[in-house]
Amino acid sequence: MTPLAQMAEEVLRTADGRAKTALSRRHAAAWAAARAAGDLPPIGRATPPDQPARPARPDLRDPRDVPRRRPGTEAGRLAILHAVAHIELNAVDLHWDIIARFTDTPMPPGFYDDWVKAADEESKHFNLICDRLEAMGSHYGALPAHAGMWRAAEDTADDLMGRLAVVPMVLEARGLDVTPGMIAVFEKAGDAETVDALRVIYAEEVHHVAYGSKWFHFLCGRAERDPKDAFHALVRRYFHGSLKPPFNAEKRAEAGLPPDFYWPLADPPHPVDPD
Repeated sequence: MTPLAQMAEEVLRTADGRAKTALSRRHAAAWAAARAAGDLPPIGRATPPDQPARPARPDLRDPRDVPRRRPGTEAGRLAILHAVAHIELNAVDLHWDIIARFTDTPMPPGFYDDWVKAADEESKHFNLICDRLEAMGSHYGALPAHAGMWRAAEDTADDLMGRLAVVPMVLEARGLDVTPGMIAVFEKAGDAETVDALRVIYAEEVHHVAYGSKWFHFLCGRAERDPKDAFHALVRRYFHGSLKPPFNAEKRAEAGLPPDFYWPLADPPHPVDPD
């Protein structure tokens, strides 16, 4: 079987979104089948690109130059879905990149099981949203998108703990905060198919944040570091800006993120009652 890190690099070097996610799902299925048979395929080594391959469209712009979305209109709802598709495609690459980039750090097999599963689910999410865009007469690439989404990966390219802190425990946790509002927008519009797709994404993103928290705590234990203090230090080092409330406290707690992790990093900061 092809080493897992090489599989990851192949996904990262595939540009087209549909082709990237198809390859991602094939590799994830091969890994899962081997693990179900009791095997541990080789992890190997890879040379992942500094930035993943990307299609010619969408046009990537500075966040300030991406038009604002107006959710009360069909065009605004298409813009929301386009932004979600862009996030999901980046997430596919982020989860394969954490496999390919950090092979020098010895990790248990469960680490790879979790991130392969997360990459597979993000691939499914991208295709769910692309299907909705196409059903509504659009497609991924039709609108400009945020150019800064890979910045967290670049900033943490040499720091696995930093990557776990910033990507799943900050960026993906933000998805838990905003997705209920997106679901409400499409419920109001009577778009049951999109609501169903967003509910799938919402449920599975909790697991991805939980994987980040689990392996962050594992590494803190191995390094004899306090997880909360380490999280605060790493987010302040690598995340550009403060965390924005309101927070989905219920889903964050379900994913292993208690309030004393994120409220001290909020703008404005909020003291957390230790009781």
